[in-house]
Amino acid sequence: MSRQSGYARLDEDDVRVRPGRGSRPRTRRRPAHETAVQGFVTSVDRGRYGCMTDGGLVVAMKARELGKGSVVVGDRVALAGDTSGAEGTLARIVRVEPRTSALRRSADDTDPAERIIVANADQMVIVCSLADPAPNLRFVDRCLVAAYDAGLDPLLVLTKADLASPRRVRAFYRPLGLPMLTTRRPLPPSTLSRVRSALTGRISVLIGPSGVGKSTLMNTLVPAADRSVGRVNPVTGQGRHTSSSLVAIPLGDGWLIDTPGLRGFGLGHVSAERVVEAFGDLAEGTAACPPGCDHLSAGCALDEWAREHHAEARLDSLRRLLRSREGNSPD
Repeated sequence: MSRQSGYARLDEDDVRVRPGRGSRPRTRRRPAHETAVQGFVTSVDRGRYGCMTDGGLVVAMKARELGKGSVVVGDRVALAGDTSGAEGTLARIVRVEPRTSALRRSADDTDPAERIIVANADQMVIVCSLADPAPNLRFVDRCLVAAYDAGLDPLLVLTKADLASPRRVRAFYRPLGLPMLTTRRPLPPSTLSRVRSALTGRISVLIGPSGVGKSTLMNTLVPAADRSVGRVNPVTGQGRHTSSSLVAIPLGDGWLIDTPGLRGFGLGHVSAERVVEAFGDLAEGTAACPPGCDHLSAGCALDEWAREHHAEARLDSLRRLLRSREGNSPD
């Protein structure tokens, strides 16, 4: 019997048809992960994310579809996979919940590219030493601009009051109505209580240059944190980067996020109008400025107003920031 006559006996039910590639319609729909476990990102280290859940700390990796740089400390995330937290296990971050705030920083004032460094914080604790190193009020002003732009409440903590008086710095920022706390060594229990009260129930991010006492403050508030403490270089007056990574530490029913010591805080992503708004103590003077005033050119009403209200130092700080954004003058 020929092969052809054998095939003639077959009908369509006897032939197995293999579907070709691409015959199955593709979809962009992702799994809903309705049973995913909720977590709070407390640390990021080389592609591994520490996430606090109701069941304890879970180490996770990020799902590929979330993209690069999409998860930061402070994010609220959904976790799938092995969320037991047992040693050697690895969960997967499958979703980042909508953020209530995002603290951003750019490489410098002329670079509009921004990088989110902390998510969902509601308070920025700006740590400024009164001596060793000397107070860097330009840096404080930058932090205030970033805090107001991100919608964070600022709190200024002046450290090392045992080495220098806080009067000048307090007077400089008093017109802003900025809440301020002063600490010294040894830290009196009453002062520690006030600091705890200001942080309780909030997600606070500690910002400040190296050597100002951020890690010391963190270790005092949360001894188990065991953050590294460095010394200030006696030649340069600057501190070492003792804390090399961001980490969120539970503090009562809130969180305290420690950041590495920063020598700069780029504001290239903040518009000039937002920078001016951050100097609320100068708002009365800007009201008399001509339309479109850049507050740098001749004819700016702030010149006369600042002289009358003894606010020349604050106006100088504002103008340094505005010039730095244009790349005309380093701040």
